[in-house]
Amino acid sequence: MTGDTAWPAFTLTPGPSGATPATLAAMGRPILHHQDPAFLALYAETAGLLRRAFGAAGDPVILPGEAVVGLEAAAASLIAPGDAVLNLVSGPYGRAFGHTARQYAGEVTEIEVGYDSAVPAGRVRDALRGRPDIRIVSAVHCETPCGTVNDIGAISAAMAGHDALLLVDAVSTFGGTRCDVAGWQPGVVVSAPQKCLGGPPGLSLLHVSDAAWRQIAANPRAPGAAALSLAGWRDAHRGSFPYTPPVTEIYALHACLGQYLAEGPDAVLARHQAAARATRAGVRALGLRLWAADESICADTVTAVRMPPGVSETDVRALARSESGVMLSGGQDGLPVLQVGHMGPSAHPLAPVIAVVALGRALRRAGATADVGAAVEAALGEDSYRGAIKPRMPAGKPS
Repeated sequence: MTGDTAWPAFTLTPGPSGATPATLAAMGRPILHHQDPAFLALYAETAGLLRRAFGAAGDPVILPGEAVVGLEAAAASLIAPGDAVLNLVSGPYGRAFGHTARQYAGEVTEIEVGYDSAVPAGRVRDALRGRPDIRIVSAVHCETPCGTVNDIGAISAAMAGHDALLLVDAVSTFGGTRCDVAGWQPGVVVSAPQKCLGGPPGLSLLHVSDAAWRQIAANPRAPGAAALSLAGWRDAHRGSFPYTPPVTEIYALHACLGQYLAEGPDAVLARHQAAARATRAGVRALGLRLWAADESICADTVTAVRMPPGVSETDVRALARSESGVMLSGGQDGLPVLQVGHMGPSAHPLAPVIAVVALGRALRRAGATADVGAAVEAALGEDSYRGAIKPRMPAGKPS
């Protein structure tokens, strides 16, 4: 394969983020029948690993389908007819969830801020005081297209004393940014393996609180025997599958979670933070501006940058792909933003250097000025990885 159709040498996107050799090897196992005792045991062990990774007492739900399926399933199960939903919008993903929520809710009101900003927790507190009937608050932790994060901890604290449940899209943060799944306001947290955990797309990973399960049980329109049923998959780890589970994706998830827990959540978070700091330093040295209005809300998993005047992010991405073999992201929902992913397998010391070299070369080919050497020095000079990296433990059961 040649030209643009050749396999990229490096995938530095905000998901799918690639996979380690151990994860790829796990996907090559024989495909067992889903009622085979060996698979049942592995599925139960995988659910246990996910429960440990979530840091929560309740059993998680592993739902077949990429993360958008999990988000819609959460909406369909949790939002009852007539419910009032407060949807927080700081980017395209939050706005898209509002469209989903309107299919199920009696009313959806929104707090919307600029897509280079984050939703202030105080506005959530004020909205709940004015609308005690709100049953669900939905929020996106990381607005991937914008490279920004909402402070879910502060939003959760702002909900204290209110009975509303919190529905969180943590797809681009879990495994790369601290997520207090058990400590946040009760509700549902949705994640997936293809981003910070470094697995394939195809599963949704959900933490469902006891209060959320009660809400689902009381919801007359919650899906029952349906693909979007959270209740249907609640006891899957006990061998009760409503449908055939995706066997190969479960193998991969088991491997991903084992590696995550063996490395240690704190070490994984430190890796992501270091990669984010190095990437931001490198792109600034190229003369680019971060998309976020304030660096304090920049994500640790993806960096979004503005292009120089007259330079198309589409062209820059195409040049980086064709001339450097580096796949970047951007252009979601029409935003003039280029995204550099540093999550999962790409949250390592060399990735920011590769990213800024490819980006700088592409900028120069597109007619912009870019000091690639300065960008490399900035990324390396950040010294972000001192003490943040420890050798990966061999694949297998976590210690």
